[in-house]
Amino acid sequence: MSKGRADYGVVPVENSTEGMVTHTLDMFVESDLKIVSQIVLRIQQCLLSNGKREEIKKIYSHPQPIAQCRQYLQTHMPNVELIETSSTTRAAELAAREAHSGAIASALAAERYNLHILEKDIQDSSSNATRFFVLGRQCSPATGKDRTSLMLSLADRVGALHRALTPFNRYKLNMTRIESRPNKKKAWEYFFFVDCDGHYQDKKLSKALVEIEKECNFIKVLGSYPNAE
Repeated sequence: MSKGRADYGVVPVENSTEGMVTHTLDMFVESDLKIVSQIVLRIQQCLLSNGKREEIKKIYSHPQPIAQCRQYLQTHMPNVELIETSSTTRAAELAAREAHSGAIASALAAERYNLHILEKDIQDSSSNATRFFVLGRQCSPATGKDRTSLMLSLADRVGALHRALTPFNRYKLNMTRIESRPNKKKAWEYFFFVDCDGHYQDKKLSKALVEIEKECNFIKVLGSYPNAE
């Protein structure tokens, strides 16, 4: 999408049981794409294969679904080899090619690769859901009920994080999430990802951003978008 081949893209950002998808956060460091919307979907993980469950010797899946189905795998398939893949789609593709293989993926993947659904809803939590970001080239206009995502890099000074977050309290802005990720280019430095209520063009939030910037080496508005939660 960043190469201009598509107008929008969709990436997973957070799972209700396994937390943040760190690869997505790291992507924002270099990307100029903006978050234009968010989608929250209930996740139904399925065990897929061309054979019977007792014949499966290895299971392919993305690390997140494997973690989401940890209890099921330990109980029902403790001796099966788990192989991580770049996506559940890729996992289903590999399982369709190889004998004695399975995949943890969706029912749609089973249909696409002509795999049998051996078991549905194998995730450990029945309330398992994943939040996705829709990415575009411009922020969405304000709706009156929005959320803004920011990325910060702080100066190496005592109390810098406290001072950077103080404007949220001063302007009575609800901060809904903060997450840190290491700076891949410089050891022992971190980026902070922050979600807060409001649109970046709202009067209170725009004033807060000016004050926050004074405490930062770097600040980036990743997007303002309708709050779908």
